[in-house]
Amino acid sequence: LVYLHYPLRSHRKSEQERISAIKMAVGKNKRLTKGKKGGKKKVVDPFARKDWYDLKAPAVFTQRHVGKTLVSRTQGTKIASEGLKGRVYEVSLADLNRDEDQAFRKMKLRCEDVQGRACLTNFYGMDFTTDKLRSLVRKWFTLIEAHVDVKTTDNYVLRLFCIAFTKKRPNQLKKTSYAQTSQIRQIRKKMMEIMTKEASSCDLKELVLKFIPDSIGKEIEKACTGIYPLQNVSIRKVKMLKMPKFDIAKLMELHGDITADEVGAKVERPAEKAEKTEEAAAS
Repeated sequence: LVYLHYPLRSHRKSEQERISAIKMAVGKNKRLTKGKKGGKKKVVDPFARKDWYDLKAPAVFTQRHVGKTLVSRTQGTKIASEGLKGRVYEVSLADLNRDEDQAFRKMKLRCEDVQGRACLTNFYGMDFTTDKLRSLVRKWFTLIEAHVDVKTTDNYVLRLFCIAFTKKRPNQLKKTSYAQTSQIRQIRKKMMEIMTKEASSCDLKELVLKFIPDSIGKEIEKACTGIYPLQNVSIRKVKMLKMPKFDIAKLMELHGDITADEVGAKVERPAEKAEKTEEAAAS
């Protein structure tokens, strides 16, 4: 047997070969020496391009300046005021009326118009805080709920949700206070009647003033005493369904800054004034 010994070729490239290969690649592709295209992007603080605007609540509330909101500055066709209009803000009634006892009520305010650096808002809805709602629900009592769609005199369509609970009669020994189905139906009917009557006979501003002290709930409680005594009766939620066409005069009136009579009042021009004085002098 004859064994032929061939020299084994190294699979690894020598250092010199690798360097020459890299040089060739760089020579072919000019971009390899320059690094990534465009380089590092300059980090710009997004808040540098934004402006702060004040939120102004309607005149029905004690505290007019609710807070501040942020919006990107006007750039090209993107106008800042257009970005603010239609925004809905949720504010606690405790902050709006400076009364901690009303902290469980949340008011929704919608930005209707922007004047200077102020956002003029209008009432857009109301709700209870979750913890308040949970604290009301108890064992051994019947929970009665009703909702109705109403239209105010100034054409706002709202959906009102009412909640009520049965209560023990005086000197009652029985553990439970459950109302019968027929009584529940009667109470619910009464609730809907009172809510419709109260809401459809006034405008939005007056209705909001009814929501704050919960006068509708007290009226329902009084009316239903003959059917079954109730407790914790209140309008727990108000939803805005439809709004009339935007009217700047009404909004200004709501904010109390300007009256409806002053809006669109005739203003005399200096030329007309001068003519009138001349006529008066001639006569």
